[in-house]
Amino acid sequence: MFSDKNLKEKIHEANVAVHRFEAKYYELIHPEVYNRHEQKRIKSTLKMVDNLVLDNHVNTKRALDVGAGTGNLTIKLLQMGYEVTATDISTEMCEILEKKCRKYLEAKKLVVINSPIEDVNFGKDEFDLITCYSVLHHLPDYVDTIKRLCDLLKKGGVIYLDHEISPFYWKSEENKVAQLVKLVYFHSNPLLNTIYFRLVGANIPSIDYGLSDYWHRKEHHLDHREIRRVFKSADFDFFKRKDYYLKFWSWVSNPIYYIHKFICKPEMSFWVAKK
Repeated sequence: MFSDKNLKEKIHEANVAVHRFEAKYYELIHPEVYNRHEQKRIKSTLKMVDNLVLDNHVNTKRALDVGAGTGNLTIKLLQMGYEVTATDISTEMCEILEKKCRKYLEAKKLVVINSPIEDVNFGKDEFDLITCYSVLHHLPDYVDTIKRLCDLLKKGGVIYLDHEISPFYWKSEENKVAQLVKLVYFHSNPLLNTIYFRLVGANIPSIDYGLSDYWHRKEHHLDHREIRRVFKSADFDFFKRKDYYLKFWSWVSNPIYYIHKFICKPEMSFWVAKK
């Protein structure tokens, strides 16, 4: 799908640079991830996903968390009893994760690998669960990566891909009112965050995500049809995409959200696929 080697390297380099810069601010500047509503949704979804994983009569199930960052899913998986291998391209993110999870590292429950997922070699059928939250849009070739992840999954295992823009995000709504609400809603959230940061005295520098978030652009956005094709060709027992509304894109509650949810289509998606 993606053959430009120079562009692949540039996307990797951009992600390293961006996350080196934002690592210490990461959980503050991403309210769409770290608000209480989204954290509750993630925990609930992980429990649902865990119930789908085949019980292979082993003491501990193994999980691979791709693009683990500062530990959003990794920590939850560890608390659920998984042994976790966490990968991330950012040295700074890995260092923060290791500081948070020192007891799990010492207990040999966690392995942290600082590397692009494309460069990591694992054994076939190695993991019971593979998670990937808010990562696909950062990967030069997300389709090829998903194919590789499918091979790493045990029979009866599950892949969980979450926090990616839905097929509806870039499409125009059916009527002019919905289009206007959508426009106002997504442009007002950054403004609300700016006001919040000023009120709490947080000096957040501007960050250019242009190349690091490669597939989060209208001209080349994430194609969920390609993801479906991967699972279908890999003969998974089932695979399903669910679209949802993200309640908070800003730390300050946006009243337009309720209008947006009422008349616009969901802007976010996650996939669950069982082998």
